[in-house]
Amino acid sequence: MKKLFVTAVVALGALLLFTYWPQVLMASGSARPQLADAGKIPVTGPRWYQLNNVSNGLNGLFDGKTDEEVNTGYNKLLKNYDAYYPLRPGEQMTIDRIRMYDGSGTNVDAPLTISIITDSWERIPIARFIGDKYNAWVGPDPSQPDVLDLKTPISNARFLVINTSGAYPTELEFYGTYQPGPEPTLPSVRHTLLSQQLGVNAFEWNIESADAPWQVDETRIPLLKGFSAIRHYMDWEKLESTPGQYTFNPTFSGNWNYDAIYERMQSEGIEVLACLKTLPKWLENTYPEGQRDYENVPAIYGRDLTQPASYVEQAKVAFQYAARYGSNKSVDPGLVSVSPVKTWAGVNTVKIGLGLIRYIECDNERDKTWKGRKAYQTAREYAANLSAFYDGHKNTLGPGVGVKNADPAMIVAIGGLAASTTDYVRGMIDWCREFRGYKPDGSIDLCWDIINQHLYANDAGTSQDGGGTRGAAPELSGVGAQAAAFVKLSHELANDRPVWITEAGYDTNPGSPLRAIGVGGKTVQETQADWILRTALLYNRVGIDRLFFYQLYDEDPANPTQFSSMGLLSDDKTRKPAAEYLRQANALLGAYRFADTVAVTNGPARLIVDRYEPGPAVTSNGERRSAYVLLIGDEQGRSGTYALPVPRGDTVQLCVPTPGRSTMVRTRLVSQNGSVLIPVSETPIFVMPSAGPR
Repeated sequence: MKKLFVTAVVALGALLLFTYWPQVLMASGSARPQLADAGKIPVTGPRWYQLNNVSNGLNGLFDGKTDEEVNTGYNKLLKNYDAYYPLRPGEQMTIDRIRMYDGSGTNVDAPLTISIITDSWERIPIARFIGDKYNAWVGPDPSQPDVLDLKTPISNARFLVINTSGAYPTELEFYGTYQPGPEPTLPSVRHTLLSQQLGVNAFEWNIESADAPWQVDETRIPLLKGFSAIRHYMDWEKLESTPGQYTFNPTFSGNWNYDAIYERMQSEGIEVLACLKTLPKWLENTYPEGQRDYENVPAIYGRDLTQPASYVEQAKVAFQYAARYGSNKSVDPGLVSVSPVKTWAGVNTVKIGLGLIRYIECDNERDKTWKGRKAYQTAREYAANLSAFYDGHKNTLGPGVGVKNADPAMIVAIGGLAASTTDYVRGMIDWCREFRGYKPDGSIDLCWDIINQHLYANDAGTSQDGGGTRGAAPELSGVGAQAAAFVKLSHELANDRPVWITEAGYDTNPGSPLRAIGVGGKTVQETQADWILRTALLYNRVGIDRLFFYQLYDEDPANPTQFSSMGLLSDDKTRKPAAEYLRQANALLGAYRFADTVAVTNGPARLIVDRYEPGPAVTSNGERRSAYVLLIGDEQGRSGTYALPVPRGDTVQLCVPTPGRSTMVRTRLVSQNGSVLIPVSETPIFVMPSAGPR
């Protein structure tokens, strides 16, 4: 823990290192204001990740343009922060020269520093930039700007690190010797069941009634049956409204019966992801008046947020939850407790290993920027938080702490992240690399089992980062590429851990910046249905393992604030078209796995043809015949035809999602000449093999 503290101090106060400017930085040799590309080390912008809420990457530092300022965005929460450049396995460099192009402006009072972090986690400064020249190349030591050489070449880097308060040179170049490592392999296609893309976010009052919270509301259950999973938004206050007194049935806040909810979901075959989020009032009140918010960082005010021990209270309630609802019946009963207080709704009793919950999520959007620093955790802070939540920071925080110490089989997800880039997760991975180390198989000892992201498709391609004016068709919004980047990251650095998206959706209120629009004569709700179903298909295509739509019911359909009108069900307990489409798709193709994309065209048509194969639960007289999904990924109301190869004489079913129905409209087609002409539109069309022999 001492090492963790020292590293945090170094990261926050990197400038102090230059008070004792190491001899390795300076050279007294002749000036070299110009360099050829010979010996230039290929450092690239996209590999850098920044530990702040930035809007732009560092590509501008390495694009060869000396006359363009590097701007990573405005309104950053951290005034001083690091950017990391991780070297890949086998990659080596020895740096003997550095040059930076000094454009306009100065940053004498807030120098930018460049360091390396070695394989023993020693941080060594190698350059400083203060911007006191104008349109000139400068070297690593401001007192000798024309000298580009380091006095002693520096090697053994695990990371390059830039520390800045917002200023940059317009170009940055490293010179020396370089040995590339092997190129990372691409992730293989994930053959995921379509049903796993058909989850939904829900609250306990969507399943039980506030008028009778001790039992499931039977009128609500039929509407849930079209979904394969729910993400249960669960406030910590429900479980521990009084410190150390845990409640589940009934919860002291609201008198809800969680046992009944989870038992019923299991009997209906609906998976539950429990999202433990927000602060109980007693913890929120440790913050000063004026800073209290139930979405603040989940640690008692004033604690060091870089230390796993600061999050022990949250890790304790996670242990209690996992002990009750997980599958481990051998939890020490002496570590499990419930509140002895009796209410009108009953008294809690200890239960262990009920086997009702397999998945738990550590909070929600811990990278939230919109509530300021009191509610925002840096990637490294949140990794420390997760390390406590996961296993009591490798079981160092005492008994009864952490999910895995109650149920080793329970699967822990990162709290869904709001940012649409991988920077935050990369920072979390490298914290684990440093403070949790490696497993015997050589993989990083990560403190989560699932990478979890929130992606909303808008016309600016920014998800929740702002700038959009409306929602956009998923294929046009960039969310597919953003999701694929997380799958690639998982493959390269996280042992191919599953990647989930636990929030996606579209509003229907015309004032929302995430609203669906009427397309081609369709209503807004019908377009919402098209885009929702196409979102599920898109994320299956790029390798997302589970998807949960936001959310079951509207918060307020008259409110233009984003997320207020995303409900898939109406308050009168009927399905909107989007819910009908998902239910129809689940019934038809839910047990099929994505196989491959057999056709895709760019340009105005944007035709996509995906092939699905039967999963284990599907048989057709012993045959495993493919199904197909065809669509035009646009938002112009386009239509067309596609000749789908089908053996001559074979019969297929053309299935069209249709509002107001429980099943799709079906048409039987027979192949006359080796193909079937399929009408294609922006509503996905499903082509199913007919039952019986070919």
